[in-house]
Amino acid sequence: MTDYPIYRKLSNQKSFYRITSDTEFEEIQCIGTARIKAAFNAEKYPEFLRVKEMISCQPPFELSTEMEYSAQKGT
Repeated sequence: MTDYPIYRKLSNQKSFYRITSDTEFEEIQCIGTARIKAAFNAEKYPEFLRVKEMISCQPPFELSTEMEYSAQKGT
């Protein structure tokens, strides 16, 4: 059983993720100095695969931390 939340980021440091379940996550996209936050609920097979890839930390996803995610929210 997985303990949530799980934190991930893209290898290019442009998106940060907070995964709250096998089907739900939040994303903060970094575009220049702007930060865009969105919530997602996986409902289709490709979306489930994306969450699974994030959880298993397959490239281009990397480990992140709550502190790193929170720092993006505050920017």
